[in-house]
Amino acid sequence: MLPQVLLAAGYSDTLDLDTDTRSWVLVGFFAFIVPILLICVLNGPERDRVDDFYTAGRRLRPVQGALVLTGVYLSAATVLGTTGTVAVFGFDGMFIALCTVLSLGVLLLLSGPLRERGTFTLGDTFALRAPGPAVRIAVAVVTLSACVPYLIVQLSGAGRTTAMLLGLSGPGAEKTAIVMIGTLVVCATAFGGMRGMIAIQVIKTVLLLAMAVAVAAVLLHRFDWSPDSLIEAAGRGSGRPEGYMRPGLRFAASSPVEGTLDFIGLMITVVLGVACLPHVATQLNTAPDAAAARRTVRHTIAIVGAICLLTTVLGFGAAALIGAPKILAADPGATSSLLMLTGDLAGGSSAQTGEAWLVVLVSCAVFLTTLAVVASVTLAAAGSIAHDLVTNVVRRGRTTEGREVAAARIASALVGVLSICLAVWVQGWNMGFLSTISLAVASSCLLPALVYSLFWRGFTRRGLLWTLYGGLGCAIGLQVVSPVFSGSPMALFPEWDITWFPLQTVALVSLPVAFLLGWLGSVTGQRRPAALPEQPVRA
Repeated sequence: MLPQVLLAAGYSDTLDLDTDTRSWVLVGFFAFIVPILLICVLNGPERDRVDDFYTAGRRLRPVQGALVLTGVYLSAATVLGTTGTVAVFGFDGMFIALCTVLSLGVLLLLSGPLRERGTFTLGDTFALRAPGPAVRIAVAVVTLSACVPYLIVQLSGAGRTTAMLLGLSGPGAEKTAIVMIGTLVVCATAFGGMRGMIAIQVIKTVLLLAMAVAVAAVLLHRFDWSPDSLIEAAGRGSGRPEGYMRPGLRFAASSPVEGTLDFIGLMITVVLGVACLPHVATQLNTAPDAAAARRTVRHTIAIVGAICLLTTVLGFGAAALIGAPKILAADPGATSSLLMLTGDLAGGSSAQTGEAWLVVLVSCAVFLTTLAVVASVTLAAAGSIAHDLVTNVVRRGRTTEGREVAAARIASALVGVLSICLAVWVQGWNMGFLSTISLAVASSCLLPALVYSLFWRGFTRRGLLWTLYGGLGCAIGLQVVSPVFSGSPMALFPEWDITWFPLQTVALVSLPVAFLLGWLGSVTGQRRPAALPEQPVRA
């Protein structure tokens, strides 16, 4: 999961491909994506059982689980963003890609306790320490605060990318693509559940890895399989060859102190936040036991590391063949660099039928990656609504499995429709603010709460609520008064200026505040006797 803070709002509306190549892309969509969606739906749970819908029966072995977790972990923004940041920022982009892999190390440390105490949602994990509706509501609020902005960014980017690949332009085409993709995701999530997600995630990971290998092989072949030649050409294409392989380009426009703090904060946000995103953390519940969960994460580290290494190579290729100035002119966020590189390697507007397969492969991989990740996030958000709020707060556990699964399907539709409407509404805006919010919430709320809940016996209900609500308020509040929200050309509202917090990343402040609030709430609050376990859902 690449730091979304690096991603700008838009993709280039132009891609140098001829009509025949775009036709092959369209054929590839229908010939490949539609059958996969059918497999997802047909592979759904045969009966309305909660365990099947949320966790696929907890039967995923480590290798299969690693393929699924990789699919959940890597979004289209990760692949496109990693390529772009390496192409534009060189060394800093490589370091960000490394942090994407290092975040799985945090998940590895949490995987055993998470699987031991997890049931369906993060609310179940926290409820073991502090049962009651207040905790369920707080966890649901935090989960939706992380998931909904993430869904908006993913759907918005998918709409732009799909329209660009099909040769369409204008807000109308992008919004139509958003509605189409969102509808497909809602159907896949509501009918397929976790079983359907497993099928689509495995296919997505295999296709993504095949795409990265294929494009990297074609790229290296053009440079006679010489990495040194590729990196030298990338330095020249960056426009800043003297600093391309040195740290500091990412925040070069800031003062030295602010740039250093922003870079450190970005690393902390990525390493600590991505592993605690709700759809990533709850994916561990599909493993049979804690040992299998740990092995799953270890295998995932190897797969994600390989894909990040390959996308780093592609970033060098984009800088060498396209050039950073041209990439930034087409897309200030540099997220279209992989597509521009693929078009160049395929011959651009003169691509022959034999070369168009490369563009089709990349297009299908990016499109399927978007569908898979959006579906996983939608399922996590729907699970929090149906299981935490409806089942355990509104109905207080007095329900049946069939009614909860029905509630989860309805919640999937509601979350999907809300995200589609918001993505259509904000289309054309800079998504940097929404992108940052998701990771800031995960690193500033969920990480401290999980660490305290899993490893500190003195953690109380008050401490948990203070951690969740305090971290959420601090992260969002600081983000609103940061340069990502207003006061800069790349802000969400560039014409406004309510900035008084100088940093673009807030984790350096919000993370310690959340830990402090959790400790204060626990040591100052009166300890209560252990509550009775919540009533389980019965058939």
